[in-house]
This record gives sequence, structure tokens and C-alpha cells, in this order.
Amino acid sequence: MQQLQCIFLLSESSGEVMLEKQTTGHHVDRSICAWFWHQYHHHHNNDQMSVVTSPTHYLFPLIRHGIVFLACTQLELPPLLPIEFLSRFADILSDYLCAGAGVTLNEDIVKDNFVIVYEVLDEMMDNGFPLTTEPNLLKDIVLPPNLVTKVLHAVTGNSSPSVGPTLPHAAASTVPWRSTHPKTITNEIYVNLVEQLDASVNRDGNLRRCQVYGEIQVNSSLPGFPDLTLSFTNPLLLNDVRFHPCVRFRPWESSQVLSFVPPDGHFKLMTYRVKELKKIPIYVKPQLTSDSGNCRIYALVGVRNDPGKTIDSIIVEFQLPPCITSADLTSNHGTVDILADKTCRWSIGQIPKDKLPSLSGNLVLEPGLDRLHVAPTFQVRFKIMGIAMSGLQIDKLDVKNMPANPYKGFRAQTQAGDYEFRS
Repeated sequence: MQQLQCIFLLSESSGEVMLEKQTTGHHVDRSICAWFWHQYHHHHNNDQMSVVTSPTHYLFPLIRHGIVFLACTQLELPPLLPIEFLSRFADILSDYLCAGAGVTLNEDIVKDNFVIVYEVLDEMMDNGFPLTTEPNLLKDIVLPPNLVTKVLHAVTGNSSPSVGPTLPHAAASTVPWRSTHPKTITNEIYVNLVEQLDASVNRDGNLRRCQVYGEIQVNSSLPGFPDLTLSFTNPLLLNDVRFHPCVRFRPWESSQVLSFVPPDGHFKLMTYRVKELKKIPIYVKPQLTSDSGNCRIYALVGVRNDPGKTIDSIIVEFQLPPCITSADLTSNHGTVDILADKTCRWSIGQIPKDKLPSLSGNLVLEPGLDRLHVAPTFQVRFKIMGIAMSGLQIDKLDVKNMPANPYKGFRAQTQAGDYEFRS
């Protein structure tokens, strides 16, 4: 990978520069951020961009949680490399600053922890090149914030040192992602299969797009240097796989098994995509009829291709068109709320066995309009525990170099991503 000359963190809402890290001798002027934000805000309608060419630099933006991670260089290089680094940086910040707090990363959290954010980035990149990107190793170098340090900083105004006093043992190891002295040795390992289902159904009820983006999350608490092998019953389903650095590529290439020495604690072992699924678990049948300045709406929600597991936390949302002046909506199950931005949110929860949830009501059009010309799109959110909708199944997990057999836990979960029905 060629050098990245500067990395900025910007507020997506205002364009404010929250952090600037010059990584090489070449200084990138901060005015380039104002140029980029103008291009992004006014010409791209807030859509994600992979690479932007300015008069002087190539810019690689990544937007996460209302924060723009922006890498700059004068050299032409494949956009996937800097975007992958920025994605890794964003994930590590979320792990550092939000793990266990029940919140997501945002610009206020970045501002409150500016020193730690800067030090983490400083350790991750050396002279414009990625250096240390393993969270477990970084946490031994730059200490994560805790309640005690926050209280001391609030009382005294002085922040305690966030850099560890000694170099981690793993820094000189041939396995840099695993410490030679793991902090937890409960002899347990948990493997979670987490999938996001994206689907699009047109107004005729035909499935136009359906695919799964999944990841395998591992929480390892094993002593020593265990050697693990994870195999699947149907690995040929997987496309666009991406691995943690601990995975040995040759066993996967030859026999589609994951062979690795795991880091200690939480980490993402693999991400993947499964294309062209033919079935979806939840369907929405919306109907809209309008005349004489009114629009009647009726929507039915049900389960198709029952996965055999409880589908929980079902929420259906749609945006009321600007021409709607008022709405009177009711449902036979769940609650209906109209938010300040004219989003209608129908919270269903679980679908009852004795009836299908339905939404009905009347929408009043603004004066001068007889019919509704822009039909809303229904977005669905849900969660299914205990199943992977792609059909991917773990066959077995073998553990070697261990004095005793560890406890192994497996779990699967599917949730809705970009899951929409057009009316």
C-alpha cells in the first residue's frame, strides 16, 4: 500500500474538522476538507463516495455514525486499500470508546476522547503506512478509557497517561494479534454467526434483490497458543470472503476450512456475502388508493417461508410524502407513531399466531391535489435469533494444543438491513 499523507475526521452534519493527523513530511492543507464537504453536501446528495479527485489530491472518504473519515494522498492507488484501513480505524474506535456503554460512536464521543483517538491513530499508522491494526495489541499500547480516568479528569482537569508503560509482549511475537500472557483463561470460546438480510420487492410483489452480508464473530478465552480449525457444512455458499489476519489462507483455498490461532477476546474472524437468495422471511403488502384529495392506505404484514424461529422486534417505517398535510392511522396490533420528520413508525413486535397485523388509515393531501403521485417505500426492521437466513451452518470446531477441551458455544442471528417494499 502506498502512503496516505493525511487523515481527517469531519462532522458529517457541519463539515467541522474534529481531528487532523499529518502522517508524512508533506503537509495537506485543512482547506481541502472544506472543498470536499462542499462537493459531498451539495452535489452528491449525501451518498457514500469511494474516491474523490480534487485539484491537488485524491480523497478517500468513509462515512460512519455521522463522522467522515477522510484520507488524502497525492499518489494514485486502489481505493479499497485506504477505505479498508479507515473502516478498521472506525471499528477500533467503536470498540475503544463504546464497548459495553450501550451507545454508538458519534462526534461528541470523539471530541470527548480526542487524545485517545489521536494516539490510537498514531499507533495504527507509521509514516503513512498501516502498522498496528489489531485491537488487542493496541489496547496494550494505548489504554482504553475507563470510569476512574474520566472521573479524575472531570475533578482535576488533568488526564492520566493513556499510553501503556511497557511494550506489549506480542509486539515482538510471530503472532502479533495474540498476547503471550492472555488476560482471561476461562477455557471458553464462543462463535456467533451474524447476518444482515438486504431485500427489495417491487410494487408487483416480485423479489428484485435479496442477498446476505454476514460476519463470524468470536469471543475467545483460551490459554496458551491454541490452534483452531472451523469448518462449514456448505462453504460453497460464500462469496467475497474477507479474513482476520490470523486466518491461514492456504487451508481455506484448498478445502474451505478456517485454520487460525485466535486473538484473546472479541474479534471478527470473517465477513462474507451470499448472493441471490430466493426467499424472504417477512412480507409487506401495501395498498394505496387516492381520489378527491384523500389517500387511503392499507398494509398487511406476514411471515413467508417460516424459518421456524421467533421473528422479534418487527418495525415497519415509511416516509409520508411532503404533499401529505395530515394522517390518521391505526393498526390491529402494535403501535403507530408519526415522528417530527413525517416518518410513520409501526412497531409490531412479534407477529401473533391468530391474526396478521394490518395498518389502515386516511392521508389528507394538500389543497389542489386530487391524487398521490409519489408512493412511499416501506422499510422493515426485524431480528431472528437462532438461524442464519443464508443457510450457512457450522460443522465443527476443532481445538489443538490445549491441555483440556474448552467449552464451545455457537449462536446464529439474522437481522434486516436494507429491506424494503415499494407500493
